[in-house]
Amino acid sequence: YFSREIARKGATVHASDISKQLISLAIKASSQTIYYHTAPSHDISFLSTGSVDKMIIVLALQNIENLADTLAECTRVLKVGGRLLIVLNHPTFRIPKKTAWGWDEEKKIQYRRVDQYLSEMRTKIDMHPGQIGGGPQTVSFHRPLQVYFKALNKAHFAVARLEEWVSHKESKPGPRAMPENLARKEIPMFMCLDARKLK
Repeated sequence: YFSREIARKGATVHASDISKQLISLAIKASSQTIYYHTAPSHDISFLSTGSVDKMIIVLALQNIENLADTLAECTRVLKVGGRLLIVLNHPTFRIPKKTAWGWDEEKKIQYRRVDQYLSEMRTKIDMHPGQIGGGPQTVSFHRPLQVYFKALNKAHFAVARLEEWVSHKESKPGPRAMPENLARKEIPMFMCLDARKLK
């Protein structure tokens, strides 16, 4: 989706994923000239050193184990001053199996419970929960904010901007609808980091 939208604006776009199946689906859905590559995030050798103005990683970095080498490869291909945009599930409020919505009956408010945060975690996630006989799984890597900032700094990036994004889902009418909607507006589920390559 993002590759197609960026290409519509006139940019030369290279898109990559480690999954051949996802790249195949992207090629079928694309009508623009986009260069698709099947490659791991820590080896994008199809791009020359210092050849890229902007890179985006959307809801993928949390599923990539090799954070340091991935960011080092981003540093290699970006021009000095180039931008790296990273969209993540919010690492504070959306930790697999360690955060959940809760309801306070006395105060009539919905809250977000966080059971664990500072420890890095590797968690297997069912891609189709409830599927009879089990289904495919993916792996998610939780990292606290300081891990991302330290890794970016080590890779010669400075974070110029951080945005926190909420879910636009709305509850069906009912006694809890208003507090549920308020909680969604106040507790961000996504985060965007806008980093610049320093050298």
